[in-house]
Amino acid sequence: DFENDYKTLDIGFMESALWAFKQLWDKGLVYKDYRVVPYSWAVESPLSNFETRLDNSYRNRTDPAVTIGFELKEGQGELSGAKILIWTTTPWTLPSNLAAAAGADITYAIMQKGEERFILSVNGLEKYKKQLEGAEQIGTVKGSDLAGLKYHPPFDYFVGWENAHQILLEDFVVDEDGTGIVHMAPGFGEDDLNACRKAGIAVVVPVDQAGRYTSQVPDYEGMLVFDANKPIIQRMKEEGKLFRHDTYDHNYPHCWRTDEPLIYKAVDSWYLKVSDFRERMVELNTEINWSPSHVKDGIFGNWLAGAQDWNISRSRFWGTPIPVWVSDDPNYPRVDVYGSIEELEAEFGVKVTDLHRPYIDELTRPNPDDPTGKSTMRRVEDVFDVWFDSGSMPYSQVHYPFENKDWFEANFPADFIVEYVAQTRGWFYTLMVLSTMLFDRPPFKNAICHGVVLDENRQKLSKRLRNYPDPMEFFDQYGSDVMRWFLISSPVLTGGDLLVPKEGREIASVQREAIAPLLNAYSFFSLYANLEDRQPQIITSATDPLDRYILTKTGELANAVNAALEGYDVPRACKEATAYFDALTNWYIRRSRARFWGSEDEAAKNAAFDTLYTVLVKVSRILAPLLPITTEKVYKALTGDRSVHLTLWPQADEFPQDHDLVHAMDLVRDACSAALAVRERARLRVRLPLKTLTIVHADSAALEPFSDLIRDEVNVRDVATSTDLDAYGKVELKPDPRIGKRLGKAMKDVMAASRSGEFTLNEDGTATVAGETLAAEEFTMRVVTDEGSDAEPFAGTGAIVLDTSVDADQEREGLARDLVRAVQTARKEAGLEVSDRIALGIAGGEAVAAALEAHGDFIKDETLALSLAAEAGEGFVSETEIQGDAVRISVAKAG
Repeated sequence: DFENDYKTLDIGFMESALWAFKQLWDKGLVYKDYRVVPYSWAVESPLSNFETRLDNSYRNRTDPAVTIGFELKEGQGELSGAKILIWTTTPWTLPSNLAAAAGADITYAIMQKGEERFILSVNGLEKYKKQLEGAEQIGTVKGSDLAGLKYHPPFDYFVGWENAHQILLEDFVVDEDGTGIVHMAPGFGEDDLNACRKAGIAVVVPVDQAGRYTSQVPDYEGMLVFDANKPIIQRMKEEGKLFRHDTYDHNYPHCWRTDEPLIYKAVDSWYLKVSDFRERMVELNTEINWSPSHVKDGIFGNWLAGAQDWNISRSRFWGTPIPVWVSDDPNYPRVDVYGSIEELEAEFGVKVTDLHRPYIDELTRPNPDDPTGKSTMRRVEDVFDVWFDSGSMPYSQVHYPFENKDWFEANFPADFIVEYVAQTRGWFYTLMVLSTMLFDRPPFKNAICHGVVLDENRQKLSKRLRNYPDPMEFFDQYGSDVMRWFLISSPVLTGGDLLVPKEGREIASVQREAIAPLLNAYSFFSLYANLEDRQPQIITSATDPLDRYILTKTGELANAVNAALEGYDVPRACKEATAYFDALTNWYIRRSRARFWGSEDEAAKNAAFDTLYTVLVKVSRILAPLLPITTEKVYKALTGDRSVHLTLWPQADEFPQDHDLVHAMDLVRDACSAALAVRERARLRVRLPLKTLTIVHADSAALEPFSDLIRDEVNVRDVATSTDLDAYGKVELKPDPRIGKRLGKAMKDVMAASRSGEFTLNEDGTATVAGETLAAEEFTMRVVTDEGSDAEPFAGTGAIVLDTSVDADQEREGLARDLVRAVQTARKEAGLEVSDRIALGIAGGEAVAAALEAHGDFIKDETLALSLAAEAGEGFVSETEIQGDAVRISVAKAG
């Protein structure tokens, strides 16, 4: 909605951000400090601590690692002339060295090699064994004894700097890496800065905003610091100060905007006292509904609990200005902060139409506190961190409090927000900070925190890399709903990563999951509705069990999808839809197919058409948020209405409420699926009739009314039910061995209990074993039966037992069913309509002849054949192979 959008560069948005800063200033929550911060030389600006956690900013980098000898000056007692060894992975900071630091309780070895003596921690000797080969340890010294010793720095740029170039004692010094002695450049390290301040050593920062050396380091002036590593190391080598040179692989922060490595640099910045609000932010976070739920107390909650003060100023030109004016004469200090255009106009006496630089910087006035009248109030040059704009979005978008005050206060916090997982340290976080500090409220009620979409190499999708399928080509080929479903049904919406291969095959495959079933159901309906010239209507009840089942099931789908979306669990809504489509297409339509075209019962036909029409219309409405394009197409084709998106959500009273029937029918489906799995395992084709299926389940009585349906679905001649599983076999639970990592010591008890049958299967699909709850994917079920039968578990503690023996009569009937399938294929190839009556001829070997003799009437009924000859006659002739027999089939439209 570009007519009613907001832009952070709009003057109204910026004024609200100024108002927010003034509120924080008045509360005493803003201060200025000189600190070492992450600094992007590529954009010439400092960053906030959370910006180094954005967009996978940390990545592997190989840097030079050098060990340098600092020679102790004369007059340092018996250690005079010895070299303290320091190890650093930032050789470019060596020109700025102002001190070294040792650990008071660390023991250091004094090593003699030829005419040279070296001092390093005893624990570091092993790491430097090669360089110290032939050296002799001539003594040790405690770190506390090194305090105050003076040394010659590696470069002479700051020789004579007050209190500089001495050894300090600091608690942060350890001897696990390096030499146990640390080189200190206070302009480029937080610990260095704090230590040097305590020692009275003034900070020096000989690097400009672009990361290049200033004239204070004349030998490298104008050179990017990273480019200086190589010549600095070469110089150290030539001057005999380089003790060892190798490389160091480590995770290093990079600029989230430019991908260039950051430096750490001391700068003057404005800060918000965020650390004062840690506990309150954690409290307010409990009021937010997070999806996935673990974000609340996990990545976001932990980040809030460790929140640091926020560096909100940036050394940039374009941005919302920090509204602080200071005196340009320190002898007459004064600070003014403005929170509105009205205040600026009143103070400076001019019309303010643009808050950007350079216009805002032109607003100056005499310092009222200067009796001489010479000093001037000038705005500080900094602008706000862009994340301050982002965090100000809820109120700034509506120009609060200058406009829309009632609207904002009635609509804040926001109902809903969505962003990816790194925004727990970006937008989610800055919204939370400013909302807490300004309003003492969470900024939103519900949040979806999705994961990251990656390519097959686990790189983020990038316009620069073009490592993704072209979306427009993909939409043209498959439609946008395919991509939509792929994304919203995936783990990416529950905080996981999602891999998208560049070819996009996996994306296209999801068409089979939801879009194809809906379109196939619609195509089936429209085909037979047009053939029969039917005008179906919406119904709310039915008498046929299959009709009542799918109508009630559709109502349950509406409730389930509604509950999932109300809870912001979009993948669960998709999962519910996928399960429903299996019931619709693979059960209801398949089991009702004959009613649409083979039945002579007009009432049954009407009921079937009305039911499927109702279901398709309602499902289009239910799934419209998830499949907006597909459902629009189906709904408009069915109803002729303007749009599915202008209809209301289906309500429970629009459907039958026969939930007991749904439970029983779903048990039937599960039992049939288990029986068909046994068939597949035994390599017995579905068209081959079997003798007996026994269904063993505690609720088997609910299945008895559906014996005929089960018999037809599984193609068995007899169906029996029982509640006595022990008479047929035993159900065993087998835990997945991989859960041992999660369960730890409890895994032993779980395995023992599962072997002895001591477990409980829960209604939600989980299992309880030895007091531990196992998710459905963490265990499998199997049924052990007597020899001579085959079994399969279903619905928890249920099992089916299938007689898999086959005699000659079964083979003949199975071949007859195979022939029916082949005839239907021949009809289609001949271009016949599904309702056309035919003259049929089938020629084959002895087995085919026997099947025709025994089951000819069945074949004629199933294929709408008025006549059946044991030879291929006139008309369309098809040749095929069935069960190893060459068969010729002729079909001709009967007059």
